[in-house]
Amino acid sequence: MAVKAKKAVTPVENLTKAQAKVELTRLALEISMHDERYYQKDAPTVSDADYDKLRQRLSAIEKRFPELVAKDSPSQKVGAQPSRAFAKIRHAVPMLSLGNAFSDEDVAEFATRVRRFLNLGADEPLVIVAEPKIDGLSLSLRYENGELVSAATRGDGFEGEDVTANVRTIKDVPHTLKGKNVPAICEVRGEVYMMREDFLALNKKQAEADDTIFANPRNSAAGSLRQKNVEVTASRPLKFFAYAWGEMSEMPAPTQFEMVKWLHKAGFVVNPRMTLCRDVEALLTYYREVETERASLPYDIDGVVYKVDRLDWQNRLGFVSRSPRWAIAHKFAAEQATTVLEKIDIQVGRTGALTPVARLTPVTVGGVVVQNATLHNEDEIARKDIREGDTVVIQRAGDVIPQVVSVVTEKRRKNAKPYSFPHKCPNCGSHAVREEDEAVRRCTGALICPAQAVERLKHFVSRLAFDIEGLGDKQIQEFYDDGLIMHPVDIFTLQKRDARAVRKLKDREGYGDVSVNNLFAAIDARRRIELNRLIFALGIRHVGEGNAKLLARHYGSMENLRAAMAEAAAAQTEEGNTSEAYADLNNIGGIGDIVADAVVEFFAEKRNVKALDELLAEIEVLPAEQVRTDSTVAGKTVVFTGSLTKFTRDEAKAQAERLGAKVSGSVSKKTDYVVAGEEAGSKLTKARELGVAVLTEDEWLKLIEA
Repeated sequence: MAVKAKKAVTPVENLTKAQAKVELTRLALEISMHDERYYQKDAPTVSDADYDKLRQRLSAIEKRFPELVAKDSPSQKVGAQPSRAFAKIRHAVPMLSLGNAFSDEDVAEFATRVRRFLNLGADEPLVIVAEPKIDGLSLSLRYENGELVSAATRGDGFEGEDVTANVRTIKDVPHTLKGKNVPAICEVRGEVYMMREDFLALNKKQAEADDTIFANPRNSAAGSLRQKNVEVTASRPLKFFAYAWGEMSEMPAPTQFEMVKWLHKAGFVVNPRMTLCRDVEALLTYYREVETERASLPYDIDGVVYKVDRLDWQNRLGFVSRSPRWAIAHKFAAEQATTVLEKIDIQVGRTGALTPVARLTPVTVGGVVVQNATLHNEDEIARKDIREGDTVVIQRAGDVIPQVVSVVTEKRRKNAKPYSFPHKCPNCGSHAVREEDEAVRRCTGALICPAQAVERLKHFVSRLAFDIEGLGDKQIQEFYDDGLIMHPVDIFTLQKRDARAVRKLKDREGYGDVSVNNLFAAIDARRRIELNRLIFALGIRHVGEGNAKLLARHYGSMENLRAAMAEAAAAQTEEGNTSEAYADLNNIGGIGDIVADAVVEFFAEKRNVKALDELLAEIEVLPAEQVRTDSTVAGKTVVFTGSLTKFTRDEAKAQAERLGAKVSGSVSKKTDYVVAGEEAGSKLTKARELGVAVLTEDEWLKLIEA
């Protein structure tokens, strides 16, 4: 059913809960796509400003409806899977990104949140370190007994690319740490970057050699570090600022500021603009000073970073899935330019979503030539009254495609017509419809639409899913067009079918015996797959990387998941689902009814089950990896209720999750412990009715310290 154009752009404060759920889903899908392009490919396709607006809206909705925050929300995760071009290194301590502040009010709110979480008195000082935010590539250096042993990029925050050999060529990275009291294990983290002057000189050299021209210093630094030829990296003028750490066998200092000073003494270059601030006013003053100096700095920055100084407070504050509670990045404003929007193209995604893309007359913004922009959906086009041929204001703040900010209506052609969004799929001609409260129009030809089939296969082999080397988007498209891979199982039967085929793969253009054998070996290497990767690869709507991990962790095996979903599907009625299996699924922290319904519907579809059975006959699914197994509450389900006095609710939840417990918002038969504070209500009553163990705060503390 069609909806009015204004409905999807309702101000956050006017959204209903149902609208908020749908909007969060849309935003999560779009942000996830942009994260992959930025972190994996160093080739983002949306501007920093456009990306930040998506995150701002998502954050505002989650703030208004905290109960809708999903574990796989973009606010809960970081980065993307590391490139397949390098070996992988697992980070001993995750490398998380930072939350963003875009206004003075956001900074003040950050300080208030910290104080509230720590339960600080009004007179108790809160010292925060401020430093410029370098626009480069994050890097983690591991030293053992003072010697550099490995270097890895951030990757997806948990696993990065092994760039040790390349990093050894960077002069700012010491091979041996200085000082007598160097920790036995010391992971130093910071940013690889390139001076603006060096960047311009490199591009001039590249142009003379008719070689790759980099968009900006960040891209050139990332591209230089990720060279397969170490000599190329050695020839590039890369720099490194140290400002953080990962695993440390002991801490040389008790504060952020003193730790960075120690890093400098150990041999690293640190940013001399780092300073201490004792109130919000000082933070904002520093921000404006750095913003004023931005153009005169010899390197690119895109904001200022604030970090709580005391490390014991950082430990108490802990992390959310995507970022630390004790730090935030205050971003700078975006750059703008005007150009002509020549045409609006429609792209069809793997879920059938029709996404409009603006084709622009190429224009240089901040030294980068841009010619495309996403327009999000038909409501965005209608709200801004964007028409083909319009002169538009575009905005960017980095190395990527801009967003269309507004139309210069006084320059509009007299014969310009309002854009009519297609109601038929441009790929297969099927009807394209919008569900009520949906911002996206989708093709209904799921089983016949080639765009969806191909995109689902591309998703299946993507880095967060099966991640098969040599079988990327280009190869999937070619094999699909030639009828070689039409369904996921076809990937794993390709070698058998090729043996019987008249025309062999090795005879295809661009292939040979070596490349084909390498492809078959890469496919065989993925016949053993982690449960969470398989769940993600299935392409279940609303199930991203985070939710796939939640489901895998909760059910442990594909057999358990399928059995539970079969029970839930059997009980599904038009009035709802009252089965215990559905309730158990819906009670997983971060899942919710939208995701639960999507998962049940997927397994209720016989064709999906048939396709899954065929796939499982060719692969082995590994059991889920548990977060922690060495604590007394690892794997237990805990519910906190009532007014807590020993710690705040957020702190209690974060601590429990760090110990491997599952924190739920409701009590069920599967709940192991209910921690009851003062004035506990219905949850305490239900716990007693079900015979669930009820603990006081002191008993809980004693339990987790055992």
